[in-house]
Amino acid sequence: MASRIAFNSLRAAVRPRALVALPQSISARPISTNPPPPSERASELIEKLPSSPNLITKTGTALLGVGAAAAAISQELYVVNEETIILVASAIVFTYLGKVLREPYTQWAEGHISRIRNILNEARAEHTGAVKERIENVGQLRDVVSTTQALFALSKETAKLEAENFVQLQKVTLASELKSVLDSWVRYEQQVKEREQAELTKAVIDKVLASIKEDKVQKEILQNAVAEVEQLVKSKAI
Repeated sequence: MASRIAFNSLRAAVRPRALVALPQSISARPISTNPPPPSERASELIEKLPSSPNLITKTGTALLGVGAAAAAISQELYVVNEETIILVASAIVFTYLGKVLREPYTQWAEGHISRIRNILNEARAEHTGAVKERIENVGQLRDVVSTTQALFALSKETAKLEAENFVQLQKVTLASELKSVLDSWVRYEQQVKEREQAELTKAVIDKVLASIKEDKVQKEILQNAVAEVEQLVKSKAI
């Protein structure tokens, strides 16, 4: 009883969803005015059955399944009840949903794959462009050997000129230092001579002044002066 109530409630819940999904699927697909004949429908169902080319064909799979189900029901190994109906209905609903959702999912998967493919192609194109640009940049440096040799020769010449300039600067600096030393020695000798002359002059003056202060010298100077005056008087120069 409980299983029957559950089956009725499940059927009531599934039926509106199926009715809602049915118009959407009908609107999504073009309405076929000419339904396929039963033979083609049967062939399509048989083609959908799993099979193995080495063991059993698709028709054999269908016959084996039907025979096994009939034997199980006839031998009462399996009893058809509400659970079986629910299972079959669920299988039909899920099969229908899978069939309806297969095409949108396929489109979404193809779009996603196409987007990933475009991203990879763009990345490949960018990488190829970067490699080509790098090759062009490297190609522009094909004359780097000759340029490097010319720059090396120029650097050697520059170093030589700088060395010569340094030597000349050292010579000029040494000459200026020698000149300053010689000038200082000349100034020192001149100062020494001037100091010696000043000392000699001072010594002579001091000696003369000291001798003038003596009475004997004063008398001699006075006598000499008187003699010179008399000589001038005699010669009538005065």
